[in-house]
Amino acid sequence: MEIGLVDKGRERVGYVRRTIAEKRNKPYRRVKRHVPKSLQQLFHSCKQTFKGPETVPVTQDVHKLCHILDNMKLEDVGLSRDLQFFKPGNIIKENQRVIYTTAYQCDNFSVCMFFLPERGVIPLHNHPGMTVFSKLLLGQMHVKSYDWLPDASPNSKLRMAKLKANKVLTSPCDTSVLYPTTGGNIHEFTAITPCAVLDVIGPPYSKQHDRDCSYYRDFPCDDADEKEIGKVKDENDSYALLEEIEMPQNYQMDGIQYLGPPIDETVY
Repeated sequence: MEIGLVDKGRERVGYVRRTIAEKRNKPYRRVKRHVPKSLQQLFHSCKQTFKGPETVPVTQDVHKLCHILDNMKLEDVGLSRDLQFFKPGNIIKENQRVIYTTAYQCDNFSVCMFFLPERGVIPLHNHPGMTVFSKLLLGQMHVKSYDWLPDASPNSKLRMAKLKANKVLTSPCDTSVLYPTTGGNIHEFTAITPCAVLDVIGPPYSKQHDRDCSYYRDFPCDDADEKEIGKVKDENDSYALLEEIEMPQNYQMDGIQYLGPPIDETVY
């Protein structure tokens, strides 16, 4: 992105380490030079959709982006499922962490990818003022997400949030979309098998523009909380208390150079 999760880590020195793509167990190698049609279509659609940092996509644009992402494959971003990183049983070893790369970034949006080794975790974090499209290109992962309750006080140490998702995704699957206040804006990914996730984020994280990334841990509601939310709770709703925390000490990411097909900014 300069991805918000990553920006946060850069500011807190030591949480992000630059690596080169040729290292063993890294998920990237260049497999083709031309720009796949779907990747260029994604760029074009993003340019049309995210025209400013305050943009929240309208339904028509959401459907268009989802349609493009739903049909994208690993090969469209220069990846192969035959790479060692994606082999089943490739469990986290020393220095094998979540990896990220950025295919494109501007002030209005970014296109980036996360590679999670088996059992790798991207901890519970938010996306302030952002719309995020996430496409699981490969693998199986557990997703948990929350949205703040409308009357949850931002100054409280513990804030009430509604559980939006607590499920396992297996590729190929539909694109997930979260919005500034709905759709599970606060989420966590846990890889069951090695995973590749393609994200479109608009606008990108920016501490300068009050879009810094925050991390959370969740707690079950107590009886008093349950009584309070019982007034508006639907039968199948679940809630939790979220506490903002520092970036987890054991959470580290490796940044690698994007070596997939380059996006042509002159064609859109």
